[in-house]
Amino acid sequence: MVSTIANASAPRLRADALRNRERILVAARESFCLHGVDAPLDEIARRAGVGNATLYRHFPDRKSLLLHVLLYVNQRIIDLVEKSLVEESDPFEALRGLVLSGVRERVGGLSPLLATEVDHEDPLLKASKRRMHEVTEQLIQRAHASGQLRRDVGPGDLMIAIVRLTLPLPGSACGGSDDLAMRHLEIFLDGLRTPARSELPGPPRTLGDLKDEFC
Repeated sequence: MVSTIANASAPRLRADALRNRERILVAARESFCLHGVDAPLDEIARRAGVGNATLYRHFPDRKSLLLHVLLYVNQRIIDLVEKSLVEESDPFEALRGLVLSGVRERVGGLSPLLATEVDHEDPLLKASKRRMHEVTEQLIQRAHASGQLRRDVGPGDLMIAIVRLTLPLPGSACGGSDDLAMRHLEIFLDGLRTPARSELPGPPRTLGDLKDEFC
């Protein structure tokens, strides 16, 4: 699904144009994760199966493309969480879906770009981050209320762990260590369950404690 936040003020696109836009965003997500912010735009167009003119028609420059990749990734995670809040009866399983989505969406590989290459005052990005925080808070509150999530874990702890545990290993291709990331995230999830088997140092982290590079 193409980001509804990202396209809130954009004219309605034809179905084929929407498909091209999403192919570009998916290709750019992989390329930026693999090669960093300097990933060649013509290579992104090739990966997406479109011409350079089509890419530039949707995204006039690199900054615009990077912003909309981040909006796209955020919206896909938000959509998943919103669906889980409605359809998933087990609060911890809904939380688990959010954590594991970090691997699929390349959150660890994209987070350094978010830290340095985008305007954090952009209204679309601010709205996207605000909604991400809202749904994450809802998941945490439900999991706490169910008694399944240890009380000394906050939403900030969750987001930091997702970023750290999905970072590509040095020298590995983007997505090349997905199985390892999934393995470590599952270990992390086991550590979130009650009863707690240790006492954590310091207070739970809130989303307000995080800097812009994390979410």
